[in-house]
Amino acid sequence: MATITVSVTNGVGLSVSKTFDVSGNPCPTPTVSAGGVHSLALRADGTVWTWGSDGTGMSHLEPVQVAELNSVVAVAAGPNYSLALRSDGILWAWGLNRYGQLGDGTTTSRVTPVRVSGLTGIVAMSAGTNHALALRGDGSVWAWGSNSFGQLGDGTTVDLSTPVQVSGLSNVIVVAAAGTHSLALGRDGSVWAWGDNSSGQLGDGTTAQRPTAIQVSGLSSIVGIDGGGNYSVALRSDGTVWTWGVNDFGQLGDGTTTNRLTPAQLSGLSSITAVSAGENHCLALRSDGSVWAWGANYFGETGTVVPAEPLTPGQVAGLDNITAIDAGLAHSLAFRSDGAVLAWGANTSGQLGDGLPSLRSIPSQVAGVTTALSIGAGGEHSMAILAGQTLWGWGANGKGQLGNGMNLESPTPIRVPDLFNVVAVALGREYSLALLSSGTLWGWGANSAGQLGDGTTTDGLTLHQVTQVDSVIGIAASGEQSLALRSDGTVWSWGRIYLSSGASGNLTPAQVAGLSGITAISAGAHHSLALKNDGTVWAWGFNFSGRLGDGTTTDSLAPVKVSGLTNVTSIAAGGGHSLALKSDGTVWAWGDNGSGQLGNGTLVSRPVPVHIVGLSSITAIAAGEGHSLALQSDGTVWAWGSNFASQVGDGTTIDRIVPVKVSGLDGVISIAAGGMHSMAIRSDGTAWAWGSSSYGQLGDGTTSRRLLPVRSRLP
Repeated sequence: MATITVSVTNGVGLSVSKTFDVSGNPCPTPTVSAGGVHSLALRADGTVWTWGSDGTGMSHLEPVQVAELNSVVAVAAGPNYSLALRSDGILWAWGLNRYGQLGDGTTTSRVTPVRVSGLTGIVAMSAGTNHALALRGDGSVWAWGSNSFGQLGDGTTVDLSTPVQVSGLSNVIVVAAAGTHSLALGRDGSVWAWGDNSSGQLGDGTTAQRPTAIQVSGLSSIVGIDGGGNYSVALRSDGTVWTWGVNDFGQLGDGTTTNRLTPAQLSGLSSITAVSAGENHCLALRSDGSVWAWGANYFGETGTVVPAEPLTPGQVAGLDNITAIDAGLAHSLAFRSDGAVLAWGANTSGQLGDGLPSLRSIPSQVAGVTTALSIGAGGEHSMAILAGQTLWGWGANGKGQLGNGMNLESPTPIRVPDLFNVVAVALGREYSLALLSSGTLWGWGANSAGQLGDGTTTDGLTLHQVTQVDSVIGIAASGEQSLALRSDGTVWSWGRIYLSSGASGNLTPAQVAGLSGITAISAGAHHSLALKNDGTVWAWGFNFSGRLGDGTTTDSLAPVKVSGLTNVTSIAAGGGHSLALKSDGTVWAWGDNGSGQLGNGTLVSRPVPVHIVGLSSITAIAAGEGHSLALQSDGTVWAWGSNFASQVGDGTTIDRIVPVKVSGLDGVISIAAGGMHSMAIRSDGTAWAWGSSSYGQLGDGTTSRRLLPVRSRLP
């Protein structure tokens, strides 16, 4: 809650003030939670995503959104149930409920979230095997579910389907529900435990069961706790880790398999910022973003090749910049700073979320959890910028255009390594360009025409910086030519285009003469467009079929003004045609029309712009090799032109000479057109594609052509 006072004074000095109380939902920290055979992810927008099996018969190999939840600030996954805490302090639960672990007063399992009864002002929670804990803002702890070992801490062993306050605890700041025991961290750094103690997991030096909380011996300055199957782990403020309880799988990490009845420091670990205890394996996160693991490894849950079972901590390979971790029954999750979720270990019910029910000892990326910010469609490959400003590509890779240092195609998205803070991407026929927030430009892939701008014609499997141009604010690529727009309004070009008289081009960026005050650029197969700040459009290059829009078919290396266009806000250059969007939401087209790509109801090419009748309230346009796209203000997409590969998305392969609505898409905020495929981003951050997928450019894990939009499997 914030208090804001607004004061207004008129011209004669009289003033009035008004005070308002303004409240808003906090932005949650993205995190993950690993259950028995399912997983949860909390996104920064407060939505919850789940995959795997929750025990109620619902199973998903890839993430799906929990539709009934929003404004969520924390999540916790039990073996077969889930908890979610909303910003209003109300707790929700779903899944199996045999012991009342959902806390709704029943033992009825739920496939959708129900409110936990009688709890308000909750600030944290934890899900154990069959019982749960909640922490109120006043420092009190509440428990419900199975109580056969006294793990509810109310002095009894009676199961409860509604919350009860844990006796004798106050000023608690963290809770952890384990297998059949519970832990609490006091504000003074002390640790308290209750419930099952058969393996010494309560840390009091005995194996006596405790139905009420007792203090754990020998611990101080503790800042984090967690409980596994029958063991416990604590993190001290000095970054050291302490463990106690059962050790039959080496889950205490001390190099032995001997149980410990009191806490002992774990050697070899320092600068730890978080710990997580699975059923029989444990994870630790270091301040450098690396993850360390030890204990049971039947399914690769420690990131070690099965059947090796590390008795001491070892670093999990392939993980960096990690900000959150969670260990489940036999799988592990990590959240990376760029928004990606990674998973490894058991995958019997799809809990790794990679679409394949097979175990992984090496972390793999969970599909569909992060948000796509921008997309690009090339000749036969595609790319997307995700919320963390990382770049991902899929499809053809014969020239290394996916940027991963290899030339093997990929039907699912893979990350371009060592590239961060990406703000724009442009794709040519077999190469890619990326613009970083620093204004620097990078390229990779085919370079036979010098389209990478490095002064050579050597293909680049690795990233090359285009050093001859800086302060770049916009990029464009198509075929073999590249364009860059600088912050001073000048345009620079390199690569090769073909004219009637032969090839023309250069190996390094050169300024396009006669252009200034440019605000946008677009590259076609052999022609280019530029939008000036006065709303006029300029074109240069090959002019077959009148694609330059000046009323002639004469080639021109010098920019010429497109006839009759004013108040233009966006441009798009296709294979042999051009599009312009005006400020009134109308679309205009010119150039080649052999497949109906001008959308004017004919197949006649036009050397000057024609109005596309039937389109209004358009907010974005895109031009492919022989087809066109338009995004309407209501979030629908319209397409026309060549449909040989179903790139129009109307469920047919019939060319369309007037715009038709793309089937099954709504809520779209961005579009892109490739050679013979099309792409869109919806408002929920998911990416969709349709048309040709001969090299996997649709990103759905197949090479099958799609007549209708399918979701791309972004990480």
